[in-house]
Amino acid sequence: MGPALCLVSAACFGAMAIFGKLAYDAGVSPGALLLVRFSLAAALLGTVLLLRPGLRRAEPHRGAPAGPAAAGFGRVLATALGLGAIGYAAQASLFFSALQLMDASLLSLILYTYPVLVTVAAVLLGRDRLTKGRSAALLAASGGTLLVLLGAGGVSFHRLGALLAFGAAITYTGYILVADTVVHRLPPLVLSALVMTGAAGTLGVRAVLTGGVDLGFRLPGWFWLACIAVVSTVLAMITFFAGLKRTGPSTAAILSTFEPVVTTALAALTLGESLSPVQLVGGALVLSSVAVLQVRPTRLRKQDQEAPAPARDDSGEPAAVAS
Repeated sequence: MGPALCLVSAACFGAMAIFGKLAYDAGVSPGALLLVRFSLAAALLGTVLLLRPGLRRAEPHRGAPAGPAAAGFGRVLATALGLGAIGYAAQASLFFSALQLMDASLLSLILYTYPVLVTVAAVLLGRDRLTKGRSAALLAASGGTLLVLLGAGGVSFHRLGALLAFGAAITYTGYILVADTVVHRLPPLVLSALVMTGAAGTLGVRAVLTGGVDLGFRLPGWFWLACIAVVSTVLAMITFFAGLKRTGPSTAAILSTFEPVVTTALAALTLGESLSPVQLVGGALVLSSVAVLQVRPTRLRKQDQEAPAPARDDSGEPAAVAS
């Protein structure tokens, strides 16, 4: 289920660019889009948690502290809020600032350096192993994403925009790595609600300090914002955290490269943009990375299932093992 959840999340995130373009056509500004997106998502998740108390309880997980009585639970809540207030709010702001300065295809190409950054950082931190299969999947996903995005052609380069885009990639890398430290200690719905609340708080404060945002757009604008909040934020975040919990940061990042493939395909279907042969080859490469990650010897799967869970310290990190 882990890879499938990551792919669902990538598809939901991939639809956001289409919803965003339609929202802009309806008169929604970038500032209003971000503020309404996170505020509405936080409200929706909070409502669901109030109506379904059972969703607040974490599922049992090997090696993870159980329940709110575990040491450092307050720090876990603070980290979850910080993921939204600092990480997600900053990444979204950098992304949409870059989008004003450069072509969306080149922006997406720079942003999707983050799977490489996540994998390298996770290996350096000792959280993941760079196996042959993962290396092949990483190369296939990165190469396929490159072909999908460059297949559109006609991209322009803007230095400040490129710096902002790379800043968004670095920020998202840190976001995923930090999220991986708390994803086992909070239910996906609770974690998503805290992240959305943190991001909404930061963007709300910024709106107050900068004179507010214009919310006077018409009903179509609100409809597309609702699509962004429900499909491309709430559903996308819940499935991402649930997938991250089951796959780990490297695999989740690699599978997330399916997002630009979805964006390109939806643009072709809804906005009349055509897919070139180069883009089709790129999409096939990205999909092949999913197959590579899925195909593992049965014996290795059994070993993974039967292996004892690593000991964890009070922070929830794997404890050091003497060699």
